[in-house]
Amino acid sequence: MENMMSDHFNRSGEEGYSSNRSFQSENTALVFNEENNIEDMYLTFGVSGEEYGVGIAYVTEIVGMQRVMQVPDVPRFIKGVINLRGKVIPVMDVRCRFNMEEKPYTERTVIIVLDVDNVPIGLVVDNVSEVLEIPPAAIDQAPQFGANRSGNGVIRGLGKSGDRVAVILDIKRLVADGAMDARLEAQEAGASLQ
Repeated sequence: MENMMSDHFNRSGEEGYSSNRSFQSENTALVFNEENNIEDMYLTFGVSGEEYGVGIAYVTEIVGMQRVMQVPDVPRFIKGVINLRGKVIPVMDVRCRFNMEEKPYTERTVIIVLDVDNVPIGLVVDNVSEVLEIPPAAIDQAPQFGANRSGNGVIRGLGKSGDRVAVILDIKRLVADGAMDARLEAQEAGASLQ
């Protein structure tokens, strides 16, 4: 499934989820049916040369980098908000969230728009790789160091697909730790600007 995802991945116009969905990119269509278990599908992306994955069920859209309006009094990793077809969406820079060195955005930098508990949030990542099927048996337990030692870390596990390994993220924890509050504050600030 090399280069399955290009600049755009959109399912925001769908009415709910069905057992037979298709997702379009510029070059490729993905069709999920009864044979594919959506719970085993992960969108993989790169940050600082490493590969990460998020459950495809959370992903609503992938958009190219665009103007991000800064919002005051939010954590450093919340870069601000974007206006995506009239919807204000807070944006989190994953590099900053992981305390990595910031770098300028490039033409490959994208925003992965997620729906977490019916609230949208965008993740700025270096690039998008592809959608991988990683069954639970191919996901090793998260390393037990740092925040993961106490069970509060953002790493859900290490997913293996062939000779590749992707760090599978726990999306709810990734956007927690103040990010949810910042997300709501950013949305309120953005709403007052419309």
